[in-house]
Amino acid sequence: MTLDTARLRLRDLAPADAAFMLTLLNEPSFVDNIGDRGVRTLGDARAYIETGPIVSYARHGFGLYHVELRASGAPIGICGLLRRGALPDPDLGFAFLPAYWRQGYAFESASAVRDYARAELRVGRLLAITSPANAASIGLLGRLGFRFDRMTRLTPDGVDLNLYVDEGAPDA
Repeated sequence: MTLDTARLRLRDLAPADAAFMLTLLNEPSFVDNIGDRGVRTLGDARAYIETGPIVSYARHGFGLYHVELRASGAPIGICGLLRRGALPDPDLGFAFLPAYWRQGYAFESASAVRDYARAELRVGRLLAITSPANAASIGLLGRLGFRFDRMTRLTPDGVDLNLYVDEGAPDA
């Protein structure tokens, strides 16, 4: 899968993206706002890609996508759809390297994924979760049309998370 926007290219993650994922997954902002995935080596990063996104593409037809700048090919983040057993519908997820924050890349990529989910995957209802303290992601979800629904946990002993819903267009 490849999606092009004005400035970005989104594509399936591959084992060759392990170095980038190792960096992203260990960014303090990722660990604080999303969680520690325990990825500490290139081998761990390859395994994360192979057992997460690649399995999701095969099982669900979607997953997290590698986001890069079209002009240079520089990797800047991930954005895509996840299918979690604890949630009734797919959820939109995103994470970017801090050097690329506040430049509209998260909105641009998340809009493209949302539109792809609606038009190509025929997903009617999308969810999103955030840490209650993640003001930037909360603001972005609001700009994308998501509304706060309730607090939730992904596991019984997990942390409290904000759950957002986007019902989509009436004919979606």
